[in-house]
Amino acid sequence: MPHSKFPAEVLTPEGEVFNEEIEMLSTVTTVGTIGILANHEPILARLEPTELRLYRAEGDIVRFAQAEGYLQFAENRALVLVEEAVAPEQVDSSLLQTKLSEARSTADSAPQGSGEHARALRDAKRYEAFLKVAQG
Repeated sequence: MPHSKFPAEVLTPEGEVFNEEIEMLSTVTTVGTIGILANHEPILARLEPTELRLYRAEGDIVRFAQAEGYLQFAENRALVLVEEAVAPEQVDSSLLQTKLSEARSTADSAPQGSGEHARALRDAKRYEAFLKVAQG
C-alpha cells in the first residue's frame, strides 16, 4: 500500500549524499529505533551509528551506513545531518577491521574518562556499525 511521500535530505560535511522524496525513513536515535512517515510530528533527535534506510517505495530502499549525527523532521520534511553516510557496497571492510582494532586498542590503553578514551569508544562503535551494514 503506497504511502504519502515527503522530501528527505542527507548531508555530511563533504556535502549532500541524498535528496529525494521518500515514503519512510528508518534509523536509530540515542533513545531507540524510529520510523518516520509523512506528516509525522516535528522531532529533533540525536542519531547513533547504524543503518539508515530511505524507502522510496515498497521494495525500493536506499541504504547507508550512517555515522552519528542528527535527524530533524519539521514541516513534513526530513533532514539527516551525519558525520558520514556510505552506501554498503562502498564500505571497505578490511580497512574498517583495521581501524576497529586500532580504536579498541586505543580505548584499552587510554585513561578511563579521558577524551581519548571516549573518542576511541565512539570510533569503535561507528566501525562496528558500518561493518554490520556492509555484511547485510
